[in-house]
Amino acid sequence: MSNSPGSSGATEPAPERRLILLLALACGVGVANIYFPQAIVPLIADGLHVAPSKAAVVVTAAQFGYAAGIFLLVPLGDRLVHRRLIVTLLTAAGLGLVIAGTAPTLPVLVAASAVTGAATVVPQIIIPMTAGLAAQNRRGAVTGTLLSGLIGGILLARTFSGSIGQWLGWRAPYLIAAAVVFLLALVLAITVPTTTPPSRERYPVLLTASLRLLRTEPALRRSCLYQALVFAGFTAAWTSLALLVTGPEYDLGASAVGLIALVGAASMFCTPVAGRNVDRRGPGPVNLVCILAVIAAAALLTTGSLGGAVGLAGLTAGMLLLDVAVQSGQVANQARILALRPEARSRLNTAYMTCAFLGGGIGSWLGVRAYTHLGWTGVCLLVAALAGLALARHLIPSHSRSLHPEKATAPLYTHPSAGDQVDSDASDTARSR
Repeated sequence: MSNSPGSSGATEPAPERRLILLLALACGVGVANIYFPQAIVPLIADGLHVAPSKAAVVVTAAQFGYAAGIFLLVPLGDRLVHRRLIVTLLTAAGLGLVIAGTAPTLPVLVAASAVTGAATVVPQIIIPMTAGLAAQNRRGAVTGTLLSGLIGGILLARTFSGSIGQWLGWRAPYLIAAAVVFLLALVLAITVPTTTPPSRERYPVLLTASLRLLRTEPALRRSCLYQALVFAGFTAAWTSLALLVTGPEYDLGASAVGLIALVGAASMFCTPVAGRNVDRRGPGPVNLVCILAVIAAAALLTTGSLGGAVGLAGLTAGMLLLDVAVQSGQVANQARILALRPEARSRLNTAYMTCAFLGGGIGSWLGVRAYTHLGWTGVCLLVAALAGLALARHLIPSHSRSLHPEKATAPLYTHPSAGDQVDSDASDTARSR
C-alpha cells in the first residue's frame, strides 16, 4: 500500500475500511487536544484564581498554536515518511499535555497549550495521506469518514473534559488525554502503512510553496475564506457558551457544556453524507447550504438569552445545527482543494488549515469580547455577520470559464453543478497549467 513519488493515489489499492476507521479515530483523538479546554475554562479560572476572560486565553493559544503547527509542520507530510512523522508529533503532543496538566500558573498553561496545539496537527497529515491512497471517485466519501472521526473528537472532547473536570478538577482531562495520545502513538507506529514522500524539496521551499499556492489557486483562496469565516463563528460560539451556561443566566456546571456537545456529536454522522453529495454535485452547492445553515443557527442560538429550559433547548439545537453546517462545509472545502494538485496535497492542506485556524483563533478572541461587552446576543450577531461575509463572497459571480471536470487535473466528481463558480475556478486554473 505504498505510494510512489508524485502518485495521486488513484492507481494504488484503496485503503481497507478498518484502516480508514482507525485513522478516523486517530483524527478524533488528535484534534480533541485543542478543543477540550473550551468546556473547562471556568474550572481553570477557579483553579488558577484568574478571571474567566483571562483563562479563555488558553483556548486561543491552542488555536493559534495549531495554526502555527499546520504552517510549519504539515508541509513535512510531503517530504517525510508519514508513519515516523505522525508518531513523533503525537509523542510531542503527549508531552505538552503532561506539562499543561501540571502547570502551576496560567502563563505556563498558555505556553503548554500553544505547544500542544502545534504538535497535534496529525489529522492534517493523515487526511492528505489517505486521500492519496483512495480512488479519486471515493475521495469525498473517504474524506467525509475521516472528518466524521475528527468531528467526533471535537465534540466528544468537550463532553469528556466537562464531565471529568467537574468530578476530578481541571488538570485531570489534560493528564488523561496525554495517556490516550501516548497509546495512540504506539498503535499507529504499527498500523500506519509505509508511504513514499511525493516530494524531495527542501524544507524552506515547502514552506513558501503554501504561500505560492494561495497566490496561484483561486479555488484554494475561496475555500480558505469560507472556512476561516464560518470557523471563526464556530469557535466564538463554543468558547462563549461555557461562560454563558456557567454564569448567572443558567448557573450550571462545566458538565452542562459537555452534555450540549454530546448532542452535537450527532453531526459526525452528517459528514459522510456531505462527502457523497460533494462527489455527486460538487463542493459549491454544499458550501451554499452550509453557509445558510450557519446563519440559521445564529438566529436559533439567540433563544439562549431567554434562560431556563426554553433557552437551553435553543442553545442545544442551535449548536447542533452550527456543528453540522461548519463540519459539512469543511468536507466540501477540503475535497475541493485536495483535487487541485495531487503532488502537493499536504501543502494545499497547510494553506487551507492555517487560514481556517487563524480564523478560529481570532473567533475565540472576538467571541469572548463580544460576550463581555454585548452578552450572548452579541456573540450570535458575530456568528451571523461572519457567515454573511462568506455568503456575500459565494454570491459574487466568477469570471473564470467553466470546463467539464474530466479536462481538469485530478477531478474529484463527475457531475458538477453548472452554477458552481468555485470549481470553475479550479478547472480554469488546471487548464492554465
